[in-house]
Order: sequence, then C-alpha cells, then structure tokens
Amino acid sequence: MATHDNPGYPLVLHSSADPTTLGGTAICGFSTVGSVGVIAMSHIIQTLDLDPMGTVLHPEFPAIALIHESVPKHPVRVYQGDGLGIFIAEIQFPPQNDVHFGETVLEWFTKGGFDRLIVIDGVVSNDLGIKEESDLWGVSSTTIGRDALDNSNIQRIQQGIVSGISGYLIAEGERRGLDVTALLAECNPMYPDARAALLAIEGICDLIDLEIPVKGLLEDARAIEERVREAFERAQANALPAPEDEDDDDEVRMVY
Repeated sequence: MATHDNPGYPLVLHSSADPTTLGGTAICGFSTVGSVGVIAMSHIIQTLDLDPMGTVLHPEFPAIALIHESVPKHPVRVYQGDGLGIFIAEIQFPPQNDVHFGETVLEWFTKGGFDRLIVIDGVVSNDLGIKEESDLWGVSSTTIGRDALDNSNIQRIQQGIVSGISGYLIAEGERRGLDVTALLAECNPMYPDARAALLAIEGICDLIDLEIPVKGLLEDARAIEERVREAFERAQANALPAPEDEDDDDEVRMVY
C-alpha cells in the first residue's frame, strides 16, 4: 500500500524554554480568513503573559522579522503557560504549506503531551456587513469533543466542508484518535475581524473553563469597525452618482 510522507517543519526550542512545563490544552491559530486565528492567539498570549517556547523554522519560509514592542520575532512560534500551549503563525503561507503546517502542529501536540487541541479559524459570513452578533460553529474529531461542544452551546457543523489547515487537523484527529476541535467564527474576510476573534475566545473559555479577559479585544474590534465604516462612507461619498432613470415617453413612436 502506498504511503505519503508529509513531514512537519522543525520546531527549535528557545534557550530559555522549559519543556517540562508542557501539557494541558493546545490551541492554534493562523493568518487565514479574517485573521481570526492569529488575532485570538495574539490576544491570549498577551493577556495571559505566556512564555515563548520555540520557533518553527524552514529555509523556504520568507526571511522576515515581526516587531512586537521593539522586540523582533519569527512569524511562526509556540508559547506555553500553566496547562496551556499556543501555536501561532502570523503571516499567510501558500495553500501547499497547509499539510506540512498541520503535521507540525500535530507533532508539537503529541510530543508535548497535550490532552486536546483546539483550532481557531474563520468562516466567511453570508452577510459581509458589520454585525453585532455573529455565529460560532464547532466540529470535533471525537465523541467527547462533540459532547463538549453541545455542553458549551456551540453549534455543531452537521454537513459541510472545512478546508485548509483546520480541515486537515480535524480529519487527522479523527483518523489517529486524537481529540481535535475546530472553532469557526463567522467573520468578514475584507478586514481583520477582531469581533469574530472575540467570539472564538469566548468559545474557548466555555470549552476549557478558563477565564480570558476580552475587554481590550472588544475595544480593538470597535476601533476596527469604526475605521471600516469610515472607509465605506468615504468610498460612497466619492462614488459617481448613479444615472437618473428617464421615464418612457409614450408620445415617442417606434421608428419602423
């Protein structure tokens, strides 16, 4: 039978990392639709003051440093707190990297001794306007995970397709018997949707019984939405007026 070799990317531990602190719940987020995953992960890292654990490196990655409060960082990193691990990728990679990233996450998850993995992602809203209320959907690889979604009043996806890294992770979780849950927040793909990230964080809090303050993220969401509204208003103000409808003149006869 044919086998497929899809190795993950190398994870290099920082010199100050303590691998004995691994374990608990693992959460990952990527720069996908609406940047929901990366916004949520960044907020959790900052709010809970998590320690950097390692960096994911590969020669094919773009040579880039992201500056956070004057500190340069590689774009793909892992963090660790008390019973909580975070995997974050802050730049967008081509779709052909999805399986390799999925394998990297699964290797970090299994070798780190985590109990369950939660994947945060966005799903495109049918209504691309700014909404105060959006939906959060969930899908899990195990019966235990699906029961947890029900107990947290998170809507389960009954039929459909989950693509990209999130889809690969939940499918591999089911195949390997790993507890992997994806939370998909309805979002607007036209801008970084902080409100959708807030919705996803609230879902995490319900699932793992953890309190994560969201005040700062809510303020960010309102600021982003206000900028988007202003941009829409400027665009409408600068748009050319629509041509006026001319009434049909019944007195004008057809020319034969």
